Amino acid sequence: MALKSLKHKYKLPFLRPPKRPAELSIPSDFLCPISLDLMKDPVTLPTGITYDRKSIEYWLDAGNRTCPVTNQSLLVTTADDLIPNHSIRRVIQDWCVAHRSDGVERIPTPKTPVTTPQVLKTLSEISAACRRGDGVRCAELVAVLRIWAEENERNKRCILSNNAAGVLAAAFLCFPSENFLTSFAEMWNPDSDELSLLELCSPESLNSIVSILRNGSVEGRLNTVMVVKDLLAVACTRETLAAAMIARTEGLVEEVAKLIIYPISSQATKASLVAAHHLAASQATKLAGMGLVSVLVEIMVDAEKSICEKAMAVLERILESEAGRERAAAHALAVPVLVKKMFRVSDLVTEMAVSAIWKLCRSDRDGGGEKRRGEECAVEALRVGAFQKLLMLLQVGCSENTKEKASELLKLLNGYRASGECVESVDLKGLKRSF
Repeated sequence: MALKSLKHKYKLPFLRPPKRPAELSIPSDFLCPISLDLMKDPVTLPTGITYDRKSIEYWLDAGNRTCPVTNQSLLVTTADDLIPNHSIRRVIQDWCVAHRSDGVERIPTPKTPVTTPQVLKTLSEISAACRRGDGVRCAELVAVLRIWAEENERNKRCILSNNAAGVLAAAFLCFPSENFLTSFAEMWNPDSDELSLLELCSPESLNSIVSILRNGSVEGRLNTVMVVKDLLAVACTRETLAAAMIARTEGLVEEVAKLIIYPISSQATKASLVAAHHLAASQATKLAGMGLVSVLVEIMVDAEKSICEKAMAVLERILESEAGRERAAAHALAVPVLVKKMFRVSDLVTEMAVSAIWKLCRSDRDGGGEKRRGEECAVEALRVGAFQKLLMLLQVGCSENTKEKASELLKLLNGYRASGECVESVDLKGLKRSF
């Protein structure tokens, strides 16, 4: 429909008395056939039907290749193939202005979406700037990418799908700065872009990452620890040498631990705990030596569920080391908190708490010091009600591995029952006394 005829059809000059907002109806030509909302960025398919860009992109991203209205097959495969309908958009804007008194706000003129050729050209220029050693030009081009990505989700998807993360990882290697690593964190897709992440595993890149963790801004440190968390997750999943290289990077373990000991934000704490969990597989003794055991115990006292689960996972893994068990046994709250958290947070926390108590109380360790500490932990666990909770756990059910540890603990604790015990009745309402 031509622009002139549309304007005539809807009589945009305000000759009619204004309707109350409750009576105002939006012309059907202005509504997206998918969302039935006023179109803000109308685009037209080859079938001639106009949709709001966000709705039809969602339809195409879901794998649909037919027009929702006509059901005709579409050759359109990407958002680049959608044709902006400037005529209907201008008419909608005029209609909004004409009905401003009815509370209708004028839709803004949408920015032209970035195209794949534009993105590829910019990424190529970034690579060329890296080869020339032109850090200033490289930073300018990366800033352009970030502006595009911030404009809308469609732009960001277009950038991600063209290996922006790989180019930015290479740029970070050439020009190791907080800006480039932050850009990488924003452009990386954790679901499908593992190889780009592993490009950061060179010794030079890892040393630069440690430097940002140590000296960067709050935002830079947050983004960097998020990258470290994802780096470790990918490396450990692939069982590559990269995991060992990351863990052995000088200063990395210490800086991750500092973000737990001296938190800067809840998001940074969660990312640091996940990173520490991966690192504890080979660096448990070092983490224990930094005082992380006592910090984790104190975090769990009143932490929300997500942080409590992560802190418990890190502690349970650190207790694999003798240094970790020694620090936990020496902490007055360690065993009471572990027992307290059973049945209080989640099934995951309950099972990890059983594993942690089992590691602390085992009496088959070599060395008199370990055996004595195990006995002291067993007596303390019994005193704060672990025996009853373990009985209840076997009744309500748990994994086979946890069941074995709980049974072993019950046998162990039974030998100390003469020492006395207390019961937390609020946690044991479901306990069958005849068990």
